[in-house]
Amino acid sequence: MTDQLIATWREKAGKVYLPEELDEREPLVREILRLKKKKNAVILGHNYMTPDVFHGISDYVGDSLELARRSKDSNASIILFNGVHFMAETAKILNPERKVLIADLKAGCSLAESMSGDDVRALRQKYPGVPIVSYINCTAEVKAEVDIICTSANAVRIVESLPSDTVLVVPDGYLAQNIQKQTKKKIIPWAGKCMVHELYTEFDVDMARRSFPNAKIVAHPECKESVTAKVDFTGSTSQMGKYIRESGSKEVLLMTECSMGDNLRAEFPEVTFISSCQTCPHMKRITLEKVRDALKYEQFEVTLSDEIIGRARASLDRMLAVA
Repeated sequence: MTDQLIATWREKAGKVYLPEELDEREPLVREILRLKKKKNAVILGHNYMTPDVFHGISDYVGDSLELARRSKDSNASIILFNGVHFMAETAKILNPERKVLIADLKAGCSLAESMSGDDVRALRQKYPGVPIVSYINCTAEVKAEVDIICTSANAVRIVESLPSDTVLVVPDGYLAQNIQKQTKKKIIPWAGKCMVHELYTEFDVDMARRSFPNAKIVAHPECKESVTAKVDFTGSTSQMGKYIRESGSKEVLLMTECSMGDNLRAEFPEVTFISSCQTCPHMKRITLEKVRDALKYEQFEVTLSDEIIGRARASLDRMLAVA
């Protein structure tokens, strides 16, 4: 079984790495697979992981919510979330009885860190009675304070489900802009931003159109509205894959984190991915060496109080009931 997994890893990661680079990494991958079995661990790989971490060692891959939900399907004693800290927190909220690890505690998120629980409480005082929707890219403390969670894929549906003409959407201001285009409700945004997606501009889209006239341009809704208005498709990481499959385009330019395109190359070998390449330094803190050490020493456990888990779980459950 290990040899089969290694062969799959080499085939998929080989779309990006040279053979000698794979040779150098293979002993680490074999050790991780051995430790995973020994420790009864499940490894979750976010779409923004580098291909050597994303492929082969991950039991489940995808976006943050899907990974947290899939972790519940496993009987593993340890959950290792290869992503950033708020994602591992979400896995802990949904699996409070299990040990949840992250390979680097400093793997944070500029968007999640843009808002605190105190900020949410201040908004409640400023806008009494207005429901607060939080994008899932937020801390557990924020999840515990808001009314309901949304993802980039279901955000409009969640907003439309609320019995109010005015809705606060936090922490991503650009996601709020993109929701506003699709609803008649008044959206009050928070000013948080993703340090990767905020770098994309209208000029980037215009240059891409001139340079690659046959390419489909795909953006994440964490990009500003002036960008999403000009591209061919805007959607979550899971929706991007579906769009690429259904569009039949042979050239695709992704306006999202670099590794998304790297990892999709294995899924769509017939597609040429034109890299616009903005890199998240937090995601790139997760390396094979750190994954190995997290399993070996069972280190960097994510812990949350029972109160935070209970209240944050309630806001997640409200989303799941709607979406």
